[in-house]
Amino acid sequence: MSEDIRKAIETGNTALGIEFGSTRIKAVLVDKSHQPIAMGAYDWENRLENNIWTYSLEDIWKGLKGCYQSLAKDVREKYGVALKKLGSLGFSGMMHGYMAFDKEGELLVPFRTWRNTMTEEACKKLTAAFDFNIPQRWSIAHLYQAILKGEEHVDRIDYLTTLAGYIHWKLSGKRVLGVGEASGMFPIDSGTCDYHEKMLEQFDRLISDKGFAWNIRGILPKVLCAGENAGYLTEEGARLLDPSGVLEPGVPMCPPEGDAGTGMTATNSVAVRTGNVSAGTSIFAMVVLEKPLTKVYEEIDMVTTPDGMPVAMVHCNNCTSDLNAWVNLFQEFAGLFGIKAAPGELFTALYGEALKGDADCGGLLSYNYYSGEPITGVDEGRPLFVRTPDAKFTLANFMRTHLYSALATLKIGMDILLDKEKVTVDSLMGHGGLFKTPVVGQRLLAGAMGAPVTVMDTASEGGAWGMALLAAYLWEKEEGQSLSQYLQTKVFAGWSGSTIEPEEADGTGFEKFMERYLGAFGAEKAAVEGLV
Repeated sequence: MSEDIRKAIETGNTALGIEFGSTRIKAVLVDKSHQPIAMGAYDWENRLENNIWTYSLEDIWKGLKGCYQSLAKDVREKYGVALKKLGSLGFSGMMHGYMAFDKEGELLVPFRTWRNTMTEEACKKLTAAFDFNIPQRWSIAHLYQAILKGEEHVDRIDYLTTLAGYIHWKLSGKRVLGVGEASGMFPIDSGTCDYHEKMLEQFDRLISDKGFAWNIRGILPKVLCAGENAGYLTEEGARLLDPSGVLEPGVPMCPPEGDAGTGMTATNSVAVRTGNVSAGTSIFAMVVLEKPLTKVYEEIDMVTTPDGMPVAMVHCNNCTSDLNAWVNLFQEFAGLFGIKAAPGELFTALYGEALKGDADCGGLLSYNYYSGEPITGVDEGRPLFVRTPDAKFTLANFMRTHLYSALATLKIGMDILLDKEKVTVDSLMGHGGLFKTPVVGQRLLAGAMGAPVTVMDTASEGGAWGMALLAAYLWEKEEGQSLSQYLQTKVFAGWSGSTIEPEEADGTGFEKFMERYLGAFGAEKAAVEGLV
């Protein structure tokens, strides 16, 4: 088997996906079996500068090179060959945000990531103008907010893109985006697989009095659907990715996508009535719709699959950051006694303890807001743990509380889809860091959503693997074969995962927790106002 893989690597019969996550950049290389044959990773972290969540350009390129070097090392150690050729290549990243460049290709203001909640005024005005929900993290919201504030750089914008679009541009020379990623910049018309023409015109009219030299379509990336060629790795791009000079240029590149699209791909959730939940630094659920929603909801984003199908998305800025911080605290505590507990062991032990807790967490309460949360109207992050004197303050209840808190805001949005809109979901797939520890996150999510949750063996590979699959689709797809058909017949045929049905006690307990969570929400808002 290793010999077959070695030959595939040497002949370039592989596809590489690289995804920029919030805390880790990850690379996954696959062969014709679509199984990961090598991986690379690089840890990084966003920073809060001048009250803006950002990553520097230096962070981005250092991280990309570090991740690729890690992958190349893994290939050498496993198979004894250098990674010279690739069959196809694709990049994905955190959706949304704001990267604006001038005609010389210079970044005009520091990268504003999805995590920023600074565009409320723009969102309200755009949502009213379009009759379409525009969330705070969307690129068009950031652009319009900058216009409303009179930021001087706006007149000099020549190109506006996302993190994935930026990387792709620099490595291929092409200003393009996959439709799923583009749907987090500006509303998409699924019928044309392009930006919504009427809304483009509405936006231009909205800013017509400003006298800018650009129009909105002219500064946005070109939209491509999954399977379309998005250019080739240039000589310059190859050196940016691999400064050692080993990697050969000319690699076909698929459209850059967002972490939502790669998550859908990695969980085989691009067909109508399928859904997935991605749980890591942020958490979001996506359901592919069979019919439009009856009205506009501020809690629901409308985006698309990588091949342009309409998707209802509930996106929450906060998930595991506060939970991880507590686990790190326990690791520090263990160190006082000379116990060197590996992070994986700690997560397994502490998550497992959560299942021993009371179904309603025994009266404990937590808000996991490291950053603002638009769904609940919170502008800034203030992680908060609170309890009544008579609450059952045990380790099991403590851990269960923080796991529930990681799911609580998602529950608010999903109730709109499942209860108010009666959206049907045939399958709900879980993926991301929350599910690395078996059973626990999966079981609690099933209880919270009142629906069975499936986690596949590849769940921990996440978006980088999904991006590799989109890259493979570029050179493997058959004439007329949709992305859904490709995934079903070429990738996931014969694959199985573990499915957990919701337990009544978990569902009832989560509902009681949510009653307390919403009832005491004034405490979280007071923390934002009073703790500066």
